[in-house]
Amino acid sequence: MWRYQMTQSISRRGNCWDNSPMERFFRSLKTEWVPTTGYQSFSTAQSAIIRYI
Repeated sequence: MWRYQMTQSISRRGNCWDNSPMERFFRSLKTEWVPTTGYQSFSTAQSAIIRYI
């Protein structure tokens, strides 16, 4: 974080609403885009996920 001059954002413990947008994004990515058998290579996965985003 320091290297890239970023500030870490941490909410209070047990606050589930802060992380919900990212949880939803990754759930959609896994269920809608990633094949159940996985990808054949890292580069294939990388290009497919970039297209999804």
